[in-house]
Amino acid sequence: MHEPPVRLAGNGGADLTQTRAMKIPYFELDAFTDRVFRGNPAGVCLLPHSLADATLKSIAAENNLAETAFVVARDEEFDLRWFTPTIEVDLCGHATLAAAFVIFREVHRNKNTVRFHTRSGMLSVTRESDILTLDFPSRPPAPCAAPDALNRGLGQRPSEVLKSRDYLVVFNSESEVRSLRPDFALLKTLDCLGIIASAQGSDCDFVSRFFAPAAGIDEDPATGSSHCTLIPYWAACLAKTRLHARQVSRRGGEFFASSPASACRLAAKPCFTCVGKLKSRIHSRNESPQENAKNTEKKFSLAPGFSPVENTRRVEAVSTAWTMRGEAAEAARYFAGRGTPG
Repeated sequence: MHEPPVRLAGNGGADLTQTRAMKIPYFELDAFTDRVFRGNPAGVCLLPHSLADATLKSIAAENNLAETAFVVARDEEFDLRWFTPTIEVDLCGHATLAAAFVIFREVHRNKNTVRFHTRSGMLSVTRESDILTLDFPSRPPAPCAAPDALNRGLGQRPSEVLKSRDYLVVFNSESEVRSLRPDFALLKTLDCLGIIASAQGSDCDFVSRFFAPAAGIDEDPATGSSHCTLIPYWAACLAKTRLHARQVSRRGGEFFASSPASACRLAAKPCFTCVGKLKSRIHSRNESPQENAKNTEKKFSLAPGFSPVENTRRVEAVSTAWTMRGEAAEAARYFAGRGTPG
């Protein structure tokens, strides 16, 4: 991984390439599922300072996950950015929960709230026992005309088309949503981040799938941000304040929700699937690898016992669900009833 030379002070203005091996604490977690290797995986990198966008994009592309979250400490709060393998996105639910889980587990073990500065404003995550609750914005959709590329790209004509950040296309049955075989090249031409396909569910309130080829993700396994649009839509359609949903992708996802007026709260219980360190030969602001490691530990005040092992994968049973608007107790009862380990 290479960046242009940097001009270092104290060297007569000469261009010197200060390229050292930086070791970045790295974590992978699964979200929105109660089974291993299901739901949506996210990567989390704890950075000692901001890195160049090109470097972040390269790391995300190398990880090749739906999203990689990059976290930089800012006093008692944190800067948070999300990258797909190809672009930076403005909001990501599962990677925010993953980042918060890492901070609670490895940085702020004795705190119950973490706040992130993001492109979508301030986001906060609170902890109650082992359940995390995320405050998220509500993005209700408005009816709109269907572009020809949308209908042709889906291969089926929906009964209703709406738009917020993403297109929301509503079908008459769950089977129609499950049977979609999109033309991703056509969907990629649309003026949106993604396309949400949804219908009432057979064993839940509604189902959905999320396609985002323009973001480098043909189909996202379990999507947090899409539910900021789905929840207000289906709450109004079904006249319900509590909702149960499924994302019917290959990996699948399960969501429990309630619908407030202008904000969403998501509760989840993620766990690690991978802990390690990324080795990257990038500019590290004139720090030696040893200095970089010390500065990372100092910046994040990593909890005692933090010792990620390079190239070592530690798989645990994944136990994650989603609810909204302060439903942490209900989520805890759900997990307890499932009997899944945390």
